[in-house]
Amino acid sequence: MAYVRSATERGRAQFGWLDSNHSFSFGSYYDPNHMGVSVLRVINDDRVDPGAGFGAHGHRDMEILSYVLEGEIEHRDSMGNIKRIPAGDFQIMSAGTGVMHSEYNASATEGLHFLQIWLMPNTLQVAPRYEQQAFPRTPGGKAILHPEEAGAMRVYSDARLWRYTGGRDWTLALHGKQVYVHGVSGQVTVAGHSLGPGDGMALEASSVTLTGDANTEALVFDLP
Repeated sequence: MAYVRSATERGRAQFGWLDSNHSFSFGSYYDPNHMGVSVLRVINDDRVDPGAGFGAHGHRDMEILSYVLEGEIEHRDSMGNIKRIPAGDFQIMSAGTGVMHSEYNASATEGLHFLQIWLMPNTLQVAPRYEQQAFPRTPGGKAILHPEEAGAMRVYSDARLWRYTGGRDWTLALHGKQVYVHGVSGQVTVAGHSLGPGDGMALEASSVTLTGDANTEALVFDLP
């Protein structure tokens, strides 16, 4: 059975400089019916004003992924990384034993739009780690987080993440027992349901087929 949650049903937080939509409970938004799916704990759809951002703060034992959709992030952390993350790049940070970091909109004039995603780790107290990568856009699926696929980023979690780019149908044989699809752009059809930007769908299946045109993009979480 598929469960679909529209973008308009998400929680929302507004702080002047930040407009954030929460697919699952986060911060001041709490809904016991939406605490995440399997090891997928957070999908925050964040829009940040020019020059603003998240000041230095800490995390432990969490896998934190950022995907920049528009603009550029300026990242600094206690591992010594000072990075720029442009639109199209993915950044994964393993918090492990503890890491401090800040994320700011690198532009003084343009807005920043990115997805912040948290995955629960399968190994605790690992040494903090940082990785950043852009992936080519070709029709079909591309492994973003995967323990075996060549070119994919690694993660201390049992989740696997694929990006679907429309233009042709794509079928994924699932490693785990369930899948969560998050619409990024355009319209993606999954199991008879059409998902737009910010819409999400959880499904228990052995495989899943996605359909969309060239304007379509979605994130596909293969979950235990």
